[in-house]
Amino acid sequence: MTATPKFRALVSADWNQCLAPCGPFDCMGFVHPQLRPALASIFQQYTANRISLGAAQVQLRSLLPGAIGADEMDAYLAATFNTYTDVANLIEWCAARRILFMINTTGMQGYFQRALAKKLLPPIPVLSANPTIRFPSQSSDPSVVIELHEIDDKPRHTAAVQRRFGIPNDKVALLGDSGGDGPHFKWGAAQGALLIGSMTKPSLDQFCRAHSVDMDLHFGLTYTRDTALRPAEEMQVDFMQLTGPLQALLDGGPTAR
Repeated sequence: MTATPKFRALVSADWNQCLAPCGPFDCMGFVHPQLRPALASIFQQYTANRISLGAAQVQLRSLLPGAIGADEMDAYLAATFNTYTDVANLIEWCAARRILFMINTTGMQGYFQRALAKKLLPPIPVLSANPTIRFPSQSSDPSVVIELHEIDDKPRHTAAVQRRFGIPNDKVALLGDSGGDGPHFKWGAAQGALLIGSMTKPSLDQFCRAHSVDMDLHFGLTYTRDTALRPAEEMQVDFMQLTGPLQALLDGGPTAR
């Protein structure tokens, strides 16, 4: 008798400015406000693929006067934690339908460790995140935690999770917003994954055009080089609207796009 697979599909999603209106280094700027301009510059450089994430991490470590502790991360989360509308409900909807919702981000492992410990997010089965800030393991941590050191780790980690849980190529969806998600989308296009641009920035559109990658869906706001971010409008986007495309993926694979 064949065992029922634990998961029927996989969503591998970026976090910062894709599911939540924050940046991966905001916790550092919260603790050390004087570093905010430098942190913003580093973020813009690697999301536009001008420097590697590894180079960005070297710059971050040289900037920080000391390690950020769990208490400081908790204070940051208490003051600022937010997601786009209904992101938590979308994660729970996926769990109820045996869709593995994986966060695959350059954001900090410690951010998610503390957010999960404080129950600000539903359980996350797999976390692929930057280890520049992390804390000792605890029971609330995801069952699978993977260190993400370079942008190209995103597709490698999605592929490894897909293999581990036996999820077919036509049952994979990727969510991203910026050029830092470009290599993930390039890999996904070759695999036949569903590609969803969320709050899409011009750097992701530029990467996709340069590599002949066609996104299947632009969700939420789509920005051009001449438009500033519109956070208030982003918060009006209900992420439960993604249940339709994801249900279609479950029901019929890529033909249901």
